[in-house]
Amino acid sequence: MSKNKLTMSQKRNVARRVAKLCCNQDNDIPEIQGELGAVAEGTVVSRYGKTALVENNDSRILFRVYIRRTIESIVTGDKVLFRPPLTSDEKAFGLVETVLPRTALLSRPDYYDGLRPVAANISLIVTVTAKQPEFSTNIIDRYVAAAEYSKIPTLIVVNKHDLFTENEKGTLDRILSVYREIGYETMTVSASTGFGINSLKERLSQETSILAGQSGVGKSSILNVLIPGARAETGTVSENSNLGQHTTTGSRLYHFENGGVIIDSPGVREFALWHLSREDLTKCYREIASAAASCRFRDCRHKDDPGCAVREAVSQGRIADFRYENYHRILESMTDNMPDAYRTPGKRNSRK
Repeated sequence: MSKNKLTMSQKRNVARRVAKLCCNQDNDIPEIQGELGAVAEGTVVSRYGKTALVENNDSRILFRVYIRRTIESIVTGDKVLFRPPLTSDEKAFGLVETVLPRTALLSRPDYYDGLRPVAANISLIVTVTAKQPEFSTNIIDRYVAAAEYSKIPTLIVVNKHDLFTENEKGTLDRILSVYREIGYETMTVSASTGFGINSLKERLSQETSILAGQSGVGKSSILNVLIPGARAETGTVSENSNLGQHTTTGSRLYHFENGGVIIDSPGVREFALWHLSREDLTKCYREIASAAASCRFRDCRHKDDPGCAVREAVSQGRIADFRYENYHRILESMTDNMPDAYRTPGKRNSRK
């Protein structure tokens, strides 16, 4: 799409980078078997440690490639310049020369590595939830906040629609109407019955999207219905813990037949947000941020502070009770679950 086109300045910088790399000896990678072809543009389909699977953007042919150690970060969805192997030998690997400028990057906090990139150049986050293992607006809000912080639009999808009773469907629609009023898209689907799947496929046909959500909500099942050839591994919900069993072990990119791509990412039970400041989280709640601008004090914590415009908006029904409660629950969990690297001032990843 046009938003992924490089400017002339970026093209010149990339050309200089490639020329420099191609002139250097390949002493930072394992021994290359055979000769390498000319530099081509590609997209990272999946990452495997020091190697990756890259698709040539013109031919759609997949190549296994090494990644230079000088490349700081490379994830599924990255646009790269690479040199493919000239032979089809199973031991033949190509070489990623450089990563092109990203239009967007989704990252999630990791206790050991700080912020860990998940996928690049995505235009839509599909936040998937379901009745099982647990329908929770708190979990929805975590993913929505992560999308807001990454400045990536999100679509809230409720899977397993067939498991809700008629009364529960009424309650569900009232909850989703709150998100729609704020400005978020919502859809209800069922991967098992096919309900809503065609509408979802049409919505995603012009996007570079990523499936996100806790384990067990049916992300891989949705993917298998959307793209039958994907054959993504599905799991079941544990009867003992009512938690989903992890199935996807690495991010993988798939193409729709009529345009658009989708990335299946490893499931996470809960999206941690402890890398955000209180001000960051407030901005991620659109309606709270809007009301907070009218609070009497700039450092208002939106609890029992005098002149709090947020609490007034809640009392008047302009902010949903559950969204307000989730906001404070997330704030508390951010402090309780924050690792030492973010808690201790002066450390590399310390939160501002």
